[in-house]
Amino acid sequence: MSEMASPDPEGVDGVRMTWNVWPRTKVESSKCVIPLAATVALIRPHPDIPRLQYAPLRCKTCSSALNPYARVDFTAKIWICPFCYQRNHFPPHYHAISETNFPGELYPQYTTVEYILPLSNSLNPSPVFLFLLDTCLIEEEIQFLKSALRRAIGLLPDNALVGFVSFGTQVQVHELGFSDMSKVYVFRGSKEIPADQVLDQLGLSTSGRRPHKTPAGVAGASVGGLPSSGITRFLLPASECEYTLNALLDELQTDQWPVPPGRRPARCTGVALSVAAGLLSACNPGTGARIIALVGGPCTEGPGAIVSKDLSDPVRSHKDLDKDAAPYFKKAVKFYEGLAKQLVSQGHVLDIFASALDQVGVAEIKVAVERTGGLVVLAESFGHSVFKDSFKRVFEDGEQSLGLCFNGTLEINCSKEIKIQGVIGPCTSLEKKGPSVADSVIGEGNTTAWKMCGLDKSTCLTVMFDLSSSDRANTPGAVNPQLYLQFLTSYQDPSGQSVLRVTTVTRRWVDSSVSSEELVQGFDQETAAVVMARYASLKMESEETFDATRWLDRFLIRLCSKFGDYRKDDPSSFTLNPSFSLFPQFMFNLRRSQFVQVFNNSPDETAYFRMLLNRENISNAAVMIQPSLIAYSFNSLPAPALLDVASIAADRILLLDSYFSVVIFHGMTIAQWRNLGYQDQPEHQAFAQLLRAPHDDSQMIIRERFPVPRLVVCDQHGSQARFLLAKLNPSATYNNAHEMSAGSDVIFTDDVSLQVFFEHLQRLAVQS
Repeated sequence: MSEMASPDPEGVDGVRMTWNVWPRTKVESSKCVIPLAATVALIRPHPDIPRLQYAPLRCKTCSSALNPYARVDFTAKIWICPFCYQRNHFPPHYHAISETNFPGELYPQYTTVEYILPLSNSLNPSPVFLFLLDTCLIEEEIQFLKSALRRAIGLLPDNALVGFVSFGTQVQVHELGFSDMSKVYVFRGSKEIPADQVLDQLGLSTSGRRPHKTPAGVAGASVGGLPSSGITRFLLPASECEYTLNALLDELQTDQWPVPPGRRPARCTGVALSVAAGLLSACNPGTGARIIALVGGPCTEGPGAIVSKDLSDPVRSHKDLDKDAAPYFKKAVKFYEGLAKQLVSQGHVLDIFASALDQVGVAEIKVAVERTGGLVVLAESFGHSVFKDSFKRVFEDGEQSLGLCFNGTLEINCSKEIKIQGVIGPCTSLEKKGPSVADSVIGEGNTTAWKMCGLDKSTCLTVMFDLSSSDRANTPGAVNPQLYLQFLTSYQDPSGQSVLRVTTVTRRWVDSSVSSEELVQGFDQETAAVVMARYASLKMESEETFDATRWLDRFLIRLCSKFGDYRKDDPSSFTLNPSFSLFPQFMFNLRRSQFVQVFNNSPDETAYFRMLLNRENISNAAVMIQPSLIAYSFNSLPAPALLDVASIAADRILLLDSYFSVVIFHGMTIAQWRNLGYQDQPEHQAFAQLLRAPHDDSQMIIRERFPVPRLVVCDQHGSQARFLLAKLNPSATYNNAHEMSAGSDVIFTDDVSLQVFFEHLQRLAVQS
């Protein structure tokens, strides 16, 4: 359940903070327990954001952009920067400004503005989509893939450039510019191939370039911002190669290398990704490009392999990783880190669509997807709606479009006392040093600027802040009651247009040592829960012996000790201010969630869940941690229900949204009536409507979301009911079943319930 009254908690700016008023000193901030952090939805569209057709004015000292918080002297034509107090003169073309006539960026309500920048090159660079297709699949899966690809190619904008690489035991790069017959360049899958060697073999390196025919309709000079250095043989505008590509897909077969019994197919995913990145390195700098890899099994051949070819060796589990018994893991991660570096320096994105019953190596490839800002989708088959509908969404236009953008950078300016520890989310540090870089690093740190090769409408980053340790009483800013943060995101939109979005926000400093009341009112518990989940996930990945459950518990106990109202050593006297009252419940669900409890998931699934947790907005991430539950019954309107086993009733339908799956759960009586076909009888119209309502609502959720969630329709006591039961608070277990009302359900678990958890918390929080 969300505590938000306003429909859009992120507002125009797309910024949410754990604390909306900040303590003045480092010591006071450490007493706040929950770190100072902001989440920024970088390019989320909003109707109230003005687009200005000129470049911003920048402060000559700290280079922050002119914004509504700048002090302006209209007669002297000077503005004072709120970040560094530098006085800047307005340039001549601002000469007409006055109290009654000022530019868009100074309007008080325009805290976020977008500047449309003139393109540096005369050509709009066309986006490049390089499809990378796994052929070590059974015939049925190959057919599903072909139809998904045909649909995608039909949806691409005409100016988009398309390339095609298939791989199995070897890598095949298909030359699309040669339509008379299919022409393929083959690379061995067993050893690493550096980019310059790839270019050499494809005839694309600057030395020893083979002369070639320019394809029809492509001028001799260049195409879509690409030099006609021959790369146009491999990358063609979608409108020109649709026929060639469809013919190529018709001919494409499963990998022809024989696989002996008891062996896995030789699949060289690592080399294929390397070759694809090498091919794209021939593009002009600044060309936005994506490698869209469709993978149906684990890499077993060449660099990046995650398991041996022997089927009796299982793919690594979490237990193997803990015990250091995964012989391929570290080497593979190192290989994909190198690939990530190469892609980031080229400014290109890696997207992974993995569909297999076993793992394919998402845990290893994660670093390359996350650092380039790529998309990731995990499904069980290429015929499953989770893959098919998500894949279609990538290429769709209009309302449904993901709004894929390229070549993003984020810069952050902040008031003098504030330091940036780092960013959690899909980006890479640009190692840009400055006075506001903190000593301690969390995530991608040591910088005030980050690169996002790919970003889209829902990309959301978490910025972790710290305060400088010096005593602030003697700094000039001490008199200023406000702090300022500015986020500058520059990117290329889908049409190739360069945009700079500037968001400037302000919050108040408070002296929390005098009164904590204002601090308490400024706490955002939903954001705090998500930030803690992201921070814990990061630590679980980077620290070997990290115990997330104990770490989260300690934070929660300290928070309740600090902000709860109680008499020492009297648990019954404990109460929490409404600003904090939902937080323990979030933590209870986070401790039980797939982000912290990994024993039931594979390393691939855990990596997948964490990648999505780190890139979505707060409302979506909150649902991943604490799912929402809605109850439908005859005698009342659909209403939110407690995430508790007590919400199950024989005459109710429940709709659970846990982000990755959406579950429609029919109580026993409802299921019996449905099986008897009552809904088809004219006198039972109300029942037919009751059955339809949760389906309509689930479709609304599914339409809005990427990746498309799995829809599970189940009945009480059915085998699929576990999808709901696993998420509910086990207030009724086999230990206390006798206390429960008839018709509700029992969960077979030894997990503690929310009530028991809260009693323990109260006892520990009030201890002297």
